[in-house]
Amino acid sequence: MLGYIHHKNASIHIVLLVVRFIAGAFMITHGWGKLLKLVEGNFEFGDPLGLGPEISLVLVVFAEILCALLILLGLLTRWATIPLIITMLTAVFVVHATHGFGKQEMGLMYLGYYFALLLLGPGAYSLDAMMQKGKRKMF
Repeated sequence: MLGYIHHKNASIHIVLLVVRFIAGAFMITHGWGKLLKLVEGNFEFGDPLGLGPEISLVLVVFAEILCALLILLGLLTRWATIPLIITMLTAVFVVHATHGFGKQEMGLMYLGYYFALLLLGPGAYSLDAMMQKGKRKMF
């Protein structure tokens, strides 16, 4: 019985690693064009929350590149999910509110990944877990 529990726990951590990889790496590819736009100084972007197109673009790049990279690495994972959850909620329920499920489904899928990572954490195969393990050894 004990071997089964250990195997089951290892499986959960592998699944969390895969979810982090998908949610992080795929979002980086999604945000790459926006990053290039920002670097080029092209601030033509939507303004769904009334913050101005420049601020909106910077916030989306922060979420879709930096926070997605943190999730991919498993570093500050739960914190990194928050800007991505806000970004996906905005994309689904503001930007694509009237476009139907076909335009909303990808954002909803990402939202599910980020919400699961917020609740479950990054798993054992992450920088967060390695840092936590290192703290325990120190004291």
